[in-house]
Amino acid sequence: MSETSSVCEFCSASEALLGLAVEPRDESVTLCVTCREGMTGNISDAPHWKCLSDAIWSEVPAVQVLAYRQLKRLESEAWARDLLEIAYLDPELLEWAEAGLSTSRAGDLVHRDCNGVVLAAGDTVTLIKDLNVKGAGFTAKRGTAVRGISLVADNEGHIEGRVNGQRIVILTEFAKKSG
Repeated sequence: MSETSSVCEFCSASEALLGLAVEPRDESVTLCVTCREGMTGNISDAPHWKCLSDAIWSEVPAVQVLAYRQLKRLESEAWARDLLEIAYLDPELLEWAEAGLSTSRAGDLVHRDCNGVVLAAGDTVTLIKDLNVKGAGFTAKRGTAVRGISLVADNEGHIEGRVNGQRIVILTEFAKKSG
């Protein structure tokens, strides 16, 4: 276990600090309530997370790992994508960070678009290829935005969404997350 910090290791807030385990290793970081809730639940204040631009370069490996994971969750934000492109984690830390990404949903499948970006229910995707919709008699054109997708629970390669008023199954390899 790492020593407990007197400030949030992401945003440097000094009030209402809580520890958060960095799975799958036996290490933890100290976070404020806002950062902890954003790490464990829905991200409610995307601008708050610009503090990750410092956290990703922390000398504390567990902080770097959590910062990387949170940046991956925020990939729809241009600044987060830019930061991920320049961030460097040594191979061992990157493996640790990626291991936590795959276990963060506790056994759930991870749906990824054609670029490997994680998809979530309610996201908007853009079709990257014309798709013949069997049984519906139309073609879903490349560039079509599909809003409010749902994830197919038993197949990480399939999502569902409405195109031309029809609910269709879309292969994730033909969809790109819209930001």
